[in-house]
Amino acid sequence: MITPDQLKNVQERRDALKRYLDVDTKKIQVEEEELRTHVPDFWEHPKEAQAQMKKIKDLQQWIKGYEDVEKAVDELTLAWDFVKEGVMEEEEIDEIYSGALSKIEDLELKNMLRREEDKMDVVLKINSGAGGTESQDWAQMLMRMYLRWAEKNGYKASIANILEGDEAGIKSCTINIEGDFAYGYLKSENGVHRLVRVSPYNAQGKRMTSFASVFVTPLVDDTIEVKIEPALMSWDTFRSGGAGGQNVNKVESGVRLRYQFTDPYTGEKEEILIENTETRDQPKNKENALRHLRSILYEKEMQHRLEEQAKVEAGKMKIEWGSQIRSYVFDDRRVKDHRTNYQTSDVGGVMDGDLEGFIKAYLMEFAEKEA
Repeated sequence: MITPDQLKNVQERRDALKRYLDVDTKKIQVEEEELRTHVPDFWEHPKEAQAQMKKIKDLQQWIKGYEDVEKAVDELTLAWDFVKEGVMEEEEIDEIYSGALSKIEDLELKNMLRREEDKMDVVLKINSGAGGTESQDWAQMLMRMYLRWAEKNGYKASIANILEGDEAGIKSCTINIEGDFAYGYLKSENGVHRLVRVSPYNAQGKRMTSFASVFVTPLVDDTIEVKIEPALMSWDTFRSGGAGGQNVNKVESGVRLRYQFTDPYTGEKEEILIENTETRDQPKNKENALRHLRSILYEKEMQHRLEEQAKVEAGKMKIEWGSQIRSYVFDDRRVKDHRTNYQTSDVGGVMDGDLEGFIKAYLMEFAEKEA
């Protein structure tokens, strides 16, 4: 049975969310923005029209999120009166309380994601570390973990490119994850992930340590202006590997984009290499590769603009001891994030994509600093 203080707490958090989100102002904004869509030539400029519709959708999502919270808290308040009158069981109000609290926490977390890029889709790349088959198997396990997280949370995930391991697992892969605030939630995964387990690939059954790195960048869309110099681009084509029949074996549908980038702030030069084998359509793969390039260039500019060069350098740590953000110790049934000290014994749940505890702990500690 919940206490009066618990009821008061959720009511106060509901009221605070209304103030923070400025819900009444957002409702007025929606009406004003919708009026702009009624002009006769609105759809004659598709790019601007899509940006306008997205702006309206974003505002409506905040309003709906708050209205869901308001409805849940009102239901809880009514249930409290019913319990006092003896027409509802205590177990029922506890269940209603849990539901209301979950909605409040979800909206509070989303409210922490205030940076421009937080609401964007994600490009997530996984690279296996040194260690051969064991590390490559670990990289594949991480790929499955993120695909399962996307599925559980209603995000669309697609593998843009994958390089299979020599014996098992993968050497690297690139995943596109699309959905509201995908980057805001998954930016917590950026870094080195360490696995400790008794390896099935070790004949002596020894406990082994493996590493894999995860790099997360926002996947920008056409509404974000990014300058690309055509003269600095070059293309290669190749045959996509893996199963897929004659088309995969004979047609060079895979594309490799090389971009000679010079950092305008430091003068440093680097070659950005992007491979895409997402479809059997070469023009489509080229389009996807260009989108990834735009995302990378946007990320670089964003890092400079927000003066986060120190974080960028931290992200370049070697995939080895001392650099991990999180450890997965299978034998001890423990997964621990070393930045927040959040840990859980539900190793199986984590590997099945239950990352909410880690994401929440990261945002609670770092979101305000980033904003």
